[in-house]
Amino acid sequence: MRRSNRAIASGAMPMSTPPALGRFMLSYAPENAYQRVSTMENKKVFPKEKSGLHPRNRHRSRYDFDALSVSCPELIPFLAPTAYGDISIDFADPLAVKMLNRALLKHFYGIEYWDIPTDFLCPPIPGRADYIHHLADLLASCNDGVIPEGKNIALLDIGVGANCIYPIIGQREYGWRFTGTDIDPQALSAAKMVVSMNPTLRNTLRLKQQKDQQAIFEGILAVNERYDATLCNPPFHGSAEEAAATTRRKLHKLGKGEVAAKPVQNFGGKNSELWCEGGEEGFVSRMVVESATKAKSCFWFTSLISKKTTLPAIYHALRYANAVEVRTIDMAQGQKVSRFVAWTFLTAEEQAIWKAERWTPSSLKP
Repeated sequence: MRRSNRAIASGAMPMSTPPALGRFMLSYAPENAYQRVSTMENKKVFPKEKSGLHPRNRHRSRYDFDALSVSCPELIPFLAPTAYGDISIDFADPLAVKMLNRALLKHFYGIEYWDIPTDFLCPPIPGRADYIHHLADLLASCNDGVIPEGKNIALLDIGVGANCIYPIIGQREYGWRFTGTDIDPQALSAAKMVVSMNPTLRNTLRLKQQKDQQAIFEGILAVNERYDATLCNPPFHGSAEEAAATTRRKLHKLGKGEVAAKPVQNFGGKNSELWCEGGEEGFVSRMVVESATKAKSCFWFTSLISKKTTLPAIYHALRYANAVEVRTIDMAQGQKVSRFVAWTFLTAEEQAIWKAERWTPSSLKP
């Protein structure tokens, strides 16, 4: 049965100084900054919920830094009062963003150990959670509205990276098992450490290196393997210069003014994570072509698409590959609008067989 929505921890900031942060604010905050926190006239009213996020997303409320700092005290040195009378982190600081992610993963998903090497992608967790929840809805739409859950449901994460975010969320929310692939051995080494240090992941996340940088599924999908869905956050940019220019724009929006010619990525990211030849359009188009050679190995192939202008080329590739069904699922995180494209090569009859063999109560494992 489809699980009910969980209670979401309140993210509304308290009117008084949170007890876990009081000592921090008095000893680290400049006097005038602390006074701003205490002055109601400078208080800015923020919405209590991020309404664009999926209803089951645990991060619809604003960050409760009091609760997060209790779960992860390492976050406390990165917290500071803002000009609006709130507590927050500097989102332009990669280390602060990493500590926030560590706190979120521990507080909401029970992850005791999580770390990534310097310069690796540290993704914003609310948006990644949205992908997982919308993917669950996609599976449910082919299963009489019931989300298939448990270890029998297998997902393939293309480009799992060092962070393992999708497997962590998917396992915690729906009990799914994952295979995560990556071309970077350093990323996989860090991911293996995360798996080994967290008992919930040891039997639910398998890691495999893609040794052919031009391949996506080839060399990963064995002949008799079946996956209920694939997911991917593809390299967004077409060059390192394009990635750097985007980072400069982000830092400017965060109020950092002039930035270096080669700025530090606030969410990190190695070259292989941020850009590839052809950018997002080229990568996903290659994925579509290759997925046709594994047509019966997976129910739904999916990939995030950040640029709306990429969609026509992807639809063209899917028509050429003779996809049986294509869906575009829109998502919204704050002011950012994103989506993922899903496609299947299974006919209605083949989908019914798949459902009977893998998604019926008798076939599902707890």
